[in-house]
Amino acid sequence: MASRTIWLGCGVLFSLTVVGRASADTLSVGPGKTYAKPCAAVAAAHDADVIEIDAAGDYGGDVCAIDKNGLTLRGVAGRAKLDAQGKNYGGKATWVITGHDTTVENLEFSGATVPDQNGAGIRQEGANLTVRGCYFHDNDDGILTGAGAQSQILIEYSEFAHNGFGDGYSHNMYIGNVARFTLRYSYSHDAKVGHLVKSRAAENYILYNRITGETGSSSYELDLPNAGTSFVIGNLIEQGASTENPSILAYGEEGTTAGNPGHALYVVNNTFVNDHPAGGTFVNVGTAIDTPAVLQNNVFSGNGMVTNQANALLTANFTGADPLLVDPTHFDYHLQAASPCVDKGQDPGSAAGMMLTPVSEYVHPSNVQSRVGVGVIDIGAYEFGTGNDANGGGSGGTPGTGGVVSAGGAAGSVGSIATPSSNPMQASGCACRAVPGSNVTFFSPLLLPAAFLFRLRLHSRKRRKLT
Repeated sequence: MASRTIWLGCGVLFSLTVVGRASADTLSVGPGKTYAKPCAAVAAAHDADVIEIDAAGDYGGDVCAIDKNGLTLRGVAGRAKLDAQGKNYGGKATWVITGHDTTVENLEFSGATVPDQNGAGIRQEGANLTVRGCYFHDNDDGILTGAGAQSQILIEYSEFAHNGFGDGYSHNMYIGNVARFTLRYSYSHDAKVGHLVKSRAAENYILYNRITGETGSSSYELDLPNAGTSFVIGNLIEQGASTENPSILAYGEEGTTAGNPGHALYVVNNTFVNDHPAGGTFVNVGTAIDTPAVLQNNVFSGNGMVTNQANALLTANFTGADPLLVDPTHFDYHLQAASPCVDKGQDPGSAAGMMLTPVSEYVHPSNVQSRVGVGVIDIGAYEFGTGNDANGGGSGGTPGTGGVVSAGGAAGSVGSIATPSSNPMQASGCACRAVPGSNVTFFSPLLLPAAFLFRLRLHSRKRRKLT
């Protein structure tokens, strides 16, 4: 650290303190690289560095805490595999992230298990996490996050499969009571007894995903137990025949909390398919929620009740015997030309500052394309007659075959992933990532408006088991 006193004239004197380095470094991991294992690079890294992990390396059992801020950790030359092989850091996870503003790209996490039965690929304890183009499978939990009133979690272009200890308390992903959770362009399926997506966030943006139980024993496909202002738009949501819970989307079933003042649920232009022979409830709203849920332009296919909420607002949904999907057995939920859902929707408008009209469509696996309107909006997650009808939900396929992400974005994606945006509906980024812009701290009188102060936030590392 160096300090100097500078005389600016006009009677103004100030002290300049420079902390750290002027620019970030890129640390290379893998065979023949500077670091043999990712955790060695993490130990050597500074705030805002980039760690590139060669997919050719063997990183089995390499587990650690990540306490630096603003790190980007990404796989290069393919998707790098991080198999915990039953090991863990701190009885928690493969990576326990206590630093803030972390980005994780193009990595595969597996083999995380702990005696508490909630070992995660990533245990997020810091604020703000972006996960892009990753694959989480065969862990107790895929991702498990703590609470944080200002924290934002973004997961996109990623796949989650076969996570869960089998006790119903561990899930493909489990997001704590954070400020905002955005899940988009991702594929979550085949959880072991637990939920495919679970979030206690104050705001939830579940956009253009495939969330399908398939042959697994998952419970809820989407669980928002403490409500929160929530937007569920443009998703493919299927309950498998072997589910252990008949509800598909559960909202507010554990009651309300002070951290989640919003109780508005918007379910718009999704395609729900219930393959459970005993039926169930598509949208199950807890008795503590008196705000009417908005359900519009959805396909509800299969046996079951649309919702248990008596005052829910239902508009232009399809609930008939057969919506004429292209190939529902193989999860292609595009509409056939003769479908009764074509041109039968209504403009959903906007609500709570969010445009409800879908602007994208899920492409399998773990990708996205623009949704182009043709005449009156169609019911469901796909618009018929746009030329995109062959690029859809597809079959189950081989897990872990999603697009590989490079520094510029996702392979085969529409546009780039670059500019942060406060609108989660936009396809180019999200406000969920705020990498520190400088390591320079100024002390200055009011006559220096261009100066700024970067202050690190304190974070409690107290561990608690999430259920």
